[in-house]
Amino acid sequence: MDDFFLTIERPARHEIKVKGSRFIGESFPAETAEAAAGLLETVRRREHAATHHCFAWQAGLFGLRQFKYSDDGEPAGTAGKPIYDVISGRGLDNTLVVVTRYFGGTKLGTGGLVRAYSQAAQAVLDDSGARRHYVLSRLAVTIDFSLYDPLMKLMHQLGAVQDDAVFTDQVRLVIAVRSSRQEELVQTIVELSKGQAQIEQIGTVYR
Repeated sequence: MDDFFLTIERPARHEIKVKGSRFIGESFPAETAEAAAGLLETVRRREHAATHHCFAWQAGLFGLRQFKYSDDGEPAGTAGKPIYDVISGRGLDNTLVVVTRYFGGTKLGTGGLVRAYSQAAQAVLDDSGARRHYVLSRLAVTIDFSLYDPLMKLMHQLGAVQDDAVFTDQVRLVIAVRSSRQEELVQTIVELSKGQAQIEQIGTVYR
């Protein structure tokens, strides 16, 4: 199962010039369609003198992904789709890229426009970097105190982390582990405790 996704590491801005036209690429994190729309409007207000504000975004995760792109008056298929292809080609989620064009007086033709918008999107995403996030299952686990240290060693081997712990004659732990390793961790705890541990899934987080 997929238990990770990629986003940009940081917002960025990168400008290129092609035959007198300025193409300003900007990247933003955007987890929802509403967030993307708000950021796009901010760019439009700031760059109100520009000729076009072409964009693409992909928001939401896994089965809830949405996407949208727009040529904003450029010939169909020459701007929004090329920008989107760059985003999706890098496997980025929750990402908006806007490429603002200030027309320089020379027409570029459809092929030239596709290259220019693709290049601007590539350049700004190069500057943005990429960050991998993991989908973590959170488990509430109660075990005998004597099993705490052995469990810590086993958790380390599986890349699981302790989010919280309450100590009495037993230990109640909140453990976060990559979703793809949850079943293995649960089986490990069951074997370690000889079936005596109490295990409950209490949610999912992204980190």
